[in-house]
Amino acid sequence: MGDNTAMTTLSGVLNELKNRNQDREFYMKDDLFTLDDTHLYAPGDLKIIKTYRFEGDSNPDDSSILYLIQTNDGETGFVIDAYGVYSNFESEKHNHFIRQIPVEHPEA
Repeated sequence: MGDNTAMTTLSGVLNELKNRNQDREFYMKDDLFTLDDTHLYAPGDLKIIKTYRFEGDSNPDDSSILYLIQTNDGETGFVIDAYGVYSNFESEKHNHFIRQIPVEHPEA
């Protein structure tokens, strides 16, 4: 994914995803993930193709994870989850959903 120094920040990863047209964000609707309110995806319809972890400089509560996710119909997007009080999701429901998505480790 290009320049390694740019990939050490969340904004660097988001910029690279935008350059690759992978910058659509998944969100939860009716306990499923969607990109557009029309297509709803269960965990079995998705796979995590890359995970990026970011840690806060001074506070572990500033940490976040970006999951790059691909759907079974070829769409690609991401989910960002922050730890602690900044979490974007109801933690138990979201954590349970994410844990059910298969993780693919592509060859470099």
